[in-house]
Amino acid sequence: MRVVSLVPSLTEAVAVSAPGLLVGATDWCSHPAGLDVVRIGGTKNPDVERIIALAPDLVVANEEENRAADLAALAAAGLDVLVTEVRSLPQAFTELERVLVEGCGLSRPGWLDAAERAWAGVRPGPERMAIVPIWRRPWMVLGHDTFAGDLLARLGVHNAYATHAERYPRIGIDELNAAGADLVVLPDEPYRFTPDDGPEAFPALPAALVDGRRLTWYGPSLAEAPAVLGAALRGGL
Repeated sequence: MRVVSLVPSLTEAVAVSAPGLLVGATDWCSHPAGLDVVRIGGTKNPDVERIIALAPDLVVANEEENRAADLAALAAAGLDVLVTEVRSLPQAFTELERVLVEGCGLSRPGWLDAAERAWAGVRPGPERMAIVPIWRRPWMVLGHDTFAGDLLARLGVHNAYATHAERYPRIGIDELNAAGADLVVLPDEPYRFTPDDGPEAFPALPAALVDGRRLTWYGPSLAEAPAVLGAALRGGL
């Protein structure tokens, strides 16, 4: 079977579960290390003609990360396009099984069972209210109905903008600092926040610098995410 992935999370999930199945992936697909496949552009600007030329049996995509017009063009060319929707941890587990078992015809991988066990055993830390920026210039934060927000809530960290009308609202820095949060969570993707780039904008708040892959990717990293994220969040308290 030949698979093209338009989502970094799904690329890692497929490649780890069945090495050799993938024939194409985006320029942003960085895991697993050393992945040797045809690169087909970005998640938002894939080379549709190159994907078609690869003649995949399946294209895996995501309704948030990929553009509907690109997916429609691939489907119009006769390709089987499986589009996922992931806005919570349970939904991630369901969609991963759909991609791997139903879509790719694989047996359920052991890492998926390990990830479910890891999260089932989570005991939330101290309840905190956090701002979770994902970009600056302009500042953007997690809003309502996001996968990352769901993971944080399971660890006891609640999003100050979880009820905002937008999923990724732009909020001015003065408003962010007046939001009443007691923690700022700074992932290293999509914007790469670092100890020298991000915490200084929130002088009154402790900052937790977290691994963006463990916070936003749904794949093999989910098995390690509770422990890794938990340690980073405790370090910011």
